[in-house]
Amino acid sequence: MLYLVGLGLSDETDITVRGLEIVKRASRVYLEAYTSILLVDQSVLEAYYGRSIVVADREMVESNSDEILRGAQTEDVAFLVVGDPFGATTHTDLVLRARELSIPIQTIPNASIMSAIGGCGLQLYNFGQTVSMVFFLDNWRPASFYDRIKENRTIGLHTLVLLDIKVKEQSLENMARGKRIYEPPRYMTVGQCAQQMLEVEEDKKEGVYGPDSLAIGAARVGGRTEKFVAGTLKQLCDADDLLGPPLHSLVLLGSRAHELERDYAREFAIDKNVWDKTWSEQYETK
Repeated sequence: MLYLVGLGLSDETDITVRGLEIVKRASRVYLEAYTSILLVDQSVLEAYYGRSIVVADREMVESNSDEILRGAQTEDVAFLVVGDPFGATTHTDLVLRARELSIPIQTIPNASIMSAIGGCGLQLYNFGQTVSMVFFLDNWRPASFYDRIKENRTIGLHTLVLLDIKVKEQSLENMARGKRIYEPPRYMTVGQCAQQMLEVEEDKKEGVYGPDSLAIGAARVGGRTEKFVAGTLKQLCDADDLLGPPLHSLVLLGSRAHELERDYAREFAIDKNVWDKTWSEQYETK
């Protein structure tokens, strides 16, 4: 059996009882380590699970899945995924490859950012499509996310923006020279995301979200040091010190926002007077 085991969002204790039982008895245990991270090191997981773990980077999962699936027709293999296996990130290719090899599959779900973001006070029923924001480069500024955000905005729904992480990435120079030298990990912050959002809006000029649009920055959601900060996009450009270390996410408020959401998120406001004034102008005078 191939087990896809969700680990939750925070630390080694977030795994479910069922998931932990599977990890303890599996012949091999892999940890998917390129789409997200837990807030603890691999060694902490190994000590808690009582098992050694093989870190599965992007190259292994996408190009060497045969190693992960080796022998899974006759023994149990556990593939660990931060959050939920089919939450913000899916592993469809791995599952399809397992099916081709007649390997049975079971999924052990867990909390993901898609559900835990409700801790910011916005109602999950009022969220539209989730989008991802990548780091901009001088010559590469992809803006495909903008149309999805615009669609959400048009029907009044909130947008969860997942922020880029760069783990085990190579520079273009080292890649061209065939050197297996990797850059230090980088994690996009709410401030960077808000700034890039405003830059795209400046280019597009379609009025989807501007400096005075309300949003909520989220950090380490589901963890013991979970933090939310609410304000305008302009305010959130400078809110990284308030949010602290990664991982960060951003929520753009939709026009359907309810007064209960307003009151709940107000507790996280950088400046409650600005929050109240902006809300009144944007949501109560329509």
